[in-house]
Amino acid sequence: MSRTPQDARRWVDEGTTLLLDAVAGLDAPAYGEPTLLPGWTRQHLVAHVAANADALGNLVRWAATGVPTPMYAGPEERAAGIERGPRLSAAELDRWLHGSTAELAAAMGRLTPEQWATEVTTAQGRTVPATEIPWLRAREVCVHAVDLDLGITFADLPADFLTALCEDVVAKRGQVPAVEGPLDQRVAWLTGRPHGLAGAPDLGAWL
Repeated sequence: MSRTPQDARRWVDEGTTLLLDAVAGLDAPAYGEPTLLPGWTRQHLVAHVAANADALGNLVRWAATGVPTPMYAGPEERAAGIERGPRLSAAELDRWLHGSTAELAAAMGRLTPEQWATEVTTAQGRTVPATEIPWLRAREVCVHAVDLDLGITFADLPADFLTALCEDVVAKRGQVPAVEGPLDQRVAWLTGRPHGLAGAPDLGAWL
């Protein structure tokens, strides 16, 4: 793939800014509104993004210490983080999101070049170098900033991020039909989000 770890760090910063700006000042009714993900309110989605930062922090800790530390103890822990969202107030969600995001950024900033080369295991069971952690986070903050349904679209994301995401999704989905159209609309289609491509078959949700 054409992306670099430096690209991914930049996309994390840009996507995080988009997402945090989008939820700034949301009250309880606004947090309770649906997202582009079926069955998820903004409470569920923001809780998921916050819990993802905590989970990726475990991989950073693994890289820093050499002690195997999985993202989640199991599928139940991931689900519990998502379901925690509706039980929190808007202020509590904000604190969790900002706190976990800041802690992850600080932890990544402390890793040495040698530690970045440490192999870790993702929640999907893939063994990857720690340099993949920023890419995993960039996907979360950028795509879910769109999912919030607060006016951000894939066209608002960096073009080089969209290109890398397109490559990533196609590689993971396997063979997909060739569909022509603007890059942002193709990425929306490939990730199973609403799009404007006529005749594109449904691929189902991704991420």
